[in-house]
Amino acid sequence: MSMPTPSKQDIRERVWDDLEESGEARFPFPPHGRIPNFAGAKAAADRLAARPEWNRAETIKANPDAPQLPVRRRALREGKTVYMAVPRLRDERCFLRLDPDELEDYDAATTVSGSSEHGVQVGPEAVSQIDLIVSGSVAVGTDEGSSPGARIGKGEGYSDLEYAILTELGLVDEETPVATTVHERQCIDEEIPTTDHDVPMDLIVTPDRALEPDDAVDRGPSGIDWALLSDERLEEIPVLDQLR
Repeated sequence: MSMPTPSKQDIRERVWDDLEESGEARFPFPPHGRIPNFAGAKAAADRLAARPEWNRAETIKANPDAPQLPVRRRALREGKTVYMAVPRLRDERCFLRLDPDELEDYDAATTVSGSSEHGVQVGPEAVSQIDLIVSGSVAVGTDEGSSPGARIGKGEGYSDLEYAILTELGLVDEETPVATTVHERQCIDEEIPTTDHDVPMDLIVTPDRALEPDDAVDRGPSGIDWALLSDERLEEIPVLDQLR
């Protein structure tokens, strides 16, 4: 008798617990309920920076979470422009632009609090073409499992929605690589339940290796699926009202 497929939340809880119990989680604590920071996050960022996808990119869209802080700092130091979403996309100008030519303190500008102070808040119409997306993850599927490249976030859906908005605007497409930096303990070889709006990873980078999932799960949304958005969500996110 086959075992039932675990839910995304089941997998989240297990990964969060494992990172905490193994001592591999890093500040902020606890790892639960967030994109967890992990030991070796800088080494994973360094490994990502050795990749051709990184070297070709002039403009990066990155998440604001702690484990990707070394990614954001390295990008600015290498002259790359970084875009981050405003938390919960709550403003019409729903992206923050971190341009290395406009900033003096890269370390301060790339923190969660510092990005809003030092970055320039812009609307989607002012965002440049994105060359690389770096996403934070709670768990990702490897080639050893049945869901290669599938990603689990913290469960709020904003990362996938940001991708859909950028796709709707023609700023990313199916050729835009999507990467994540994670701890090895976040790489799982079991089935991950996915939906049409989930964005899969083209590149998974840990402190020890870089994986390009073969036969990755289907590419994420080609635009905004309005049928999936509740009236409440539409009211909370002004840019959706603009686009609709």
